[in-house]
Amino acid sequence: MTKKISKLKTVFFDEGLIIRSSGDLIEGVAARRGKVIPDERGRLGEIFRADDPWFEKFGQVYFTTTYPNVVKAWHYHNVQTDNFYVVKGTVKIALYDQREDSPTKGVINEMYLGEHCPGFLRIPPGVLHGWMGVSQEEAYIINITSEVYRYENPDEFRVHPHDNDIPYEWKRRDG
Repeated sequence: MTKKISKLKTVFFDEGLIIRSSGDLIEGVAARRGKVIPDERGRLGEIFRADDPWFEKFGQVYFTTTYPNVVKAWHYHNVQTDNFYVVKGTVKIALYDQREDSPTKGVINEMYLGEHCPGFLRIPPGVLHGWMGVSQEEAYIINITSEVYRYENPDEFRVHPHDNDIPYEWKRRDG
């Protein structure tokens, strides 16, 4: 399958945390640089607070890991909002707005999150998303969801990571 890959430009910048996009920042997506407070004992990193402007409600917290060069994509939720924070390693995260009623329908957003570029990413329902491990070690991703996972009826819908019509390729870009 040959597909036209979108060119990306910077649409968000917060102290080194960059989101590139084929259009604008996808409607409902939010990001901020992580707050890390070091002292002589180590570091404390704030991930998500109830007084953050994006906080909706608490569903559950889980972690997942991704090995180097592995792609975990694409999926979306009809109800759930995902809130990602990467605590170890680095991942390249891509988002694709497939929502029919969205002013940013068809837009791709891409960003890197990791231990050397801490940040928080909010992904609203209906937005396809996934990531690729780009560090040389396993990446650890924390997700704070707005809903609990329902084993008998999951709010999770998948699209093949490579064989699809999404104008994005999961590959390293040297330059």
